[in-house]
Amino acid sequence: MTSAVSDAKADLRFYLQSARDALLWKLEGLSEYDARRPLTPTGTNLLGLVKHAAGVELGYLGDTFGRPSGEPLPWLDSDAEPNADMWATADESRESVVGLYRRAWAHADATLDALALDTVGRVPWWPAGKDEVTLHHAVTRVIADTHRHAGHADILRELIDGTVGMNKGNTSVPTSDPAWWEDYRDRLERAAKEADRQA
Repeated sequence: MTSAVSDAKADLRFYLQSARDALLWKLEGLSEYDARRPLTPTGTNLLGLVKHAAGVELGYLGDTFGRPSGEPLPWLDSDAEPNADMWATADESRESVVGLYRRAWAHADATLDALALDTVGRVPWWPAGKDEVTLHHAVTRVIADTHRHAGHADILRELIDGTVGMNKGNTSVPTSDPAWWEDYRDRLERAAKEADRQA
């Protein structure tokens, strides 16, 4: 393996892991209710995002490259109800969903370690003839999907208790002063109304 390939894999793993960590951090300190409750009209919820992300990693970075994990994922069966991977039932513990996600990381990381980035796999749920993908493409797709859902999780967590940021040590916001944020939000509201009047 060349140094450039090693560096490319290291970059991919860094951005994938940062998204994974951000997604799980959003669950910390929450009640079972807050970890699961739907906060959008389409039911988006924190634990469901984690469950979905686990299935995505096991599919794209496992099955696609002939490396099935052996993890049972009944919510992905053909007879499963729609969106079954986007929420956790009352019988699915937070620990079991998070544990599945961590095992999915390990399985995906093992695939990334074992195969070259130009290795071609076949995505089982894509149409025949359009189902080939390189490992590099698959990892990039998983990174994009996980970061997208980490962004969803960031907004959901802010709605629950005001917690924001990329991780515990990096809120990525200019201040934690509630008065500053109230004034800022009011200014944005006034600007939105003014723009609407001018339209």
